[in-house]
Amino acid sequence: MGRPGASGFELLRRRGSGPALNAAIVGRVAGDEGPDLAPLRAALATEGVVIGARRIRLGDESALIDPRTTATPANLARRRASGAARMVARLLICELGGDPGAPLMRSTSGSPLWPDGFTGSLAHDESFAVAAVGRSASVTGLGVDVEPAEPLPADLIDLVLSGQEKQLTQGDEISRRLVFVCKEAVYKAIHPIDGTELEYADIEVRLDEGTASLMDGRRLRLATLFADRLVAVAIC
Repeated sequence: MGRPGASGFELLRRRGSGPALNAAIVGRVAGDEGPDLAPLRAALATEGVVIGARRIRLGDESALIDPRTTATPANLARRRASGAARMVARLLICELGGDPGAPLMRSTSGSPLWPDGFTGSLAHDESFAVAAVGRSASVTGLGVDVEPAEPLPADLIDLVLSGQEKQLTQGDEISRRLVFVCKEAVYKAIHPIDGTELEYADIEVRLDEGTASLMDGRRLRLATLFADRLVAVAIC
C-alpha cells in the first residue's frame, strides 16, 4: 500500500501498572519538556530501546541537516519539528554509546538515516517531538508516533479501524485514536526495512495484547502511553 494521499495514512496528518510492553501505560499530563515517558522507558528497557521527548522551540530548525530542503517560511514549522526530533534522537544515540553528532539526514523516502549499528524513529505533533532509538543488533525495525489525545474524527473510523478494532474500542473514542497512532508507528517500523507500502487495513492492532499483525503474517510488539498525548512504539 502506498501512502495513498487523502485515501490513507496522510489524511489524518492533514487534519489535523508496573510497566509491561503489552500494556497501555497511563501517563501524566505533558510538562514543559514533553510527555512523561518514564513508565514507557521502563517498559522498553527490556527491548534495549530508549525513548525521549522535547517541546518544540524557536530555533530547533537549526538541528535539521538536509541540503535537499530549501528553507522557506512555508516549511519552517515542519523543519523546526524535525530538528527538535533529531535533537532528542542524538541524545538517545549518545545514551546508547553512539555519536551524539550523528547528522540523521533524510533518506530518499524521507525516513532518517541512522548511524551504523542503530535504528530508530522520529515523530512530532504541533507541540512536541519524540524519538525512539535502539541497537540494530537487537531491534530490526522500530517506529514511534505521537498524537494529542483527541477523538478520531467520525468520518475516518471506517478508514482506519477494522471491524474487530471497532468492536474492541466501542465507546472509547480516545482508544480509537490510539489505534491510529499504533498503525502509524507500525508503518514507520516496517517501511524502512523492505519498502512495504501498508494501508490501514493491512494492520490489525490489539491494544489489549500489545500487538500488531500484518496481512503477510508478521507480528510486531507495541508499547503505548495514554495521557494527554498518545504515544505508540512498534518493535519488530
